[in-house]
Amino acid sequence: MSEPTSKDPVIVVVQLSGGNDYMNTVVPHSNSLYRDYRPSVNISESDVIELTSDIGFHPAMAPLADMYKEGNVAVIHGVGYENSPRSHFRSMDIWHTCEPETLGTEGWLGRAIKQIDPNKENVVTAVSMGPSLYRALVAPDVPVATVENLDNYGLLTDISPEQKRDRVLDRYKKMYSPMIGSGPVMEFLGQTGLDAMKGADILNVAPSMYSSTVEYADTSIAKKLKGIAQIHLANLGTRIFYCDLGSFDTHADQLSTHNKLWSSASTAIRDFFDDLEQHDAADNVTMFLFSEFGRRVYDNGAGTDHGAGGVCLAIGKNVKGGEYGQYPSMKEGDLDQGDLVPDLDFRSVYTTLAEDWMRLDPVPIVGGNFEKPKFMATSN
Repeated sequence: MSEPTSKDPVIVVVQLSGGNDYMNTVVPHSNSLYRDYRPSVNISESDVIELTSDIGFHPAMAPLADMYKEGNVAVIHGVGYENSPRSHFRSMDIWHTCEPETLGTEGWLGRAIKQIDPNKENVVTAVSMGPSLYRALVAPDVPVATVENLDNYGLLTDISPEQKRDRVLDRYKKMYSPMIGSGPVMEFLGQTGLDAMKGADILNVAPSMYSSTVEYADTSIAKKLKGIAQIHLANLGTRIFYCDLGSFDTHADQLSTHNKLWSSASTAIRDFFDDLEQHDAADNVTMFLFSEFGRRVYDNGAGTDHGAGGVCLAIGKNVKGGEYGQYPSMKEGDLDQGDLVPDLDFRSVYTTLAEDWMRLDPVPIVGGNFEKPKFMATSN
């Protein structure tokens, strides 16, 4: 952990889409129940990268294990919320909007963008890296630049601005489908599409300004993180980045799939931070990884089914490394329908990120007061 920086704090959210398996990511290797529950889908004792006498990382996470040992990774245990619906769509919606009881329309980061830039002075305050806009970033009158491929910006000579705008609008319409139908909403979407295109034009400059000796792998997550590094290093004032990796929906062929996903993620994350470090630009960046839920305690022979309690990771020089919260009890009588029971509300984790890292008022962002785990050094 380094001294807090005076630069504006930046957050990079990596969404592990599909339900990442908590127990095979942070392996409770000293607990004999682990192998009892997972006769087929387990990480062998000799392959676990031991972090403590109780837990270790998946073997594909060696780059992250090194960062953990350097004190720059927080493992946040047992995160979730009560009465998990075990549905990808609904669960992700809850994580995006902080509305476990009702159908939310505003994303938690959309509300954060409003606080950071209330007058819309910078249309690239937030960048969504991928083919679609993540609901976490969506809020009325909040511009978000949606970037599918940074390298292609400015090269799409055969695509007219109208087509580009229609494509952007289509993405926003999908996110706002519950509200569509009224004139003001359509006007707003039109403005949002124009803001997004303005953002795309601004971001055009990032690749040409970028030079690095770090060679990212040819994987989807590496390309996204390289694009984020390019934008961050261009000093365009972007404070929130969002991307995803998937699918972690490992009902079958889990051992192979999970290994590939964590191998590509860990390598890309290490390269990303090495890249920023090389440019003296890592000290104000924190990365946050989450998934919509963990997976069942018992394997199904080839994989694992949808569960409840999960794990989050926070990575960066301002992270107070180590473990936060407790690994949920694996005793049979303590499970809920065969799942680990989350005992840390995800909004508590967001509260720490919003207040201690981003220097924002967390209450309107998460919709209430939540006790926060202290995994961040407070930024100046």
